[in-house]
Amino acid sequence: MDAEKLEKLRYPIGKFLDPLEYAPGDIKKWIREIEALPVLCRKEVEHFSNQMFDESYKPDGWTARQVIHHIADSHMNAFIRFKLTLTEDLPTIKPYAEALWAELSDSKAPVEGSLVLLEALHLRFVNLLRNINEEEFNRSYFHPANNRKYSLKNALALYAWHGKHHLEHLRIVNRKFAITQK
Repeated sequence: MDAEKLEKLRYPIGKFLDPLEYAPGDIKKWIREIEALPVLCRKEVEHFSNQMFDESYKPDGWTARQVIHHIADSHMNAFIRFKLTLTEDLPTIKPYAEALWAELSDSKAPVEGSLVLLEALHLRFVNLLRNINEEEFNRSYFHPANNRKYSLKNALALYAWHGKHHLEHLRIVNRKFAITQK
């Protein structure tokens, strides 16, 4: 497979682009996207077989099972990062080795635990997000692995993108099996 096709599979909705400006409705839109993600993930995988969960969206990529567990891992970290940023002045967040987390035994477990976790987590996360004011969305945390500050506004855009990005990976797996079933 050529590099261009691999890149399209890796970033099926495109790479995240930092918004240079924030339109008035952006925050509400991103919160709605985060709110919808658990339902969309569950709906996308509701008819997956074990074989489908163990299928990757690209050569040498994570399996659908690992993707679901990763979304839960990542969004737990996001929730904590938001809470730290709202309660501390420019906290330095703890990066994590997501590729290594995806190899731990819990990433090979049935996905139901992560789907339920994502549903409960997003209930709390969305409640928190809907109660952050404009000044608070301008608060920032420092990410030492990237050596940069992220405002909560920027982090919100990133995590809304992140959910859509991995949802599309699940859709790729679903389409692969739909094609082979015809």
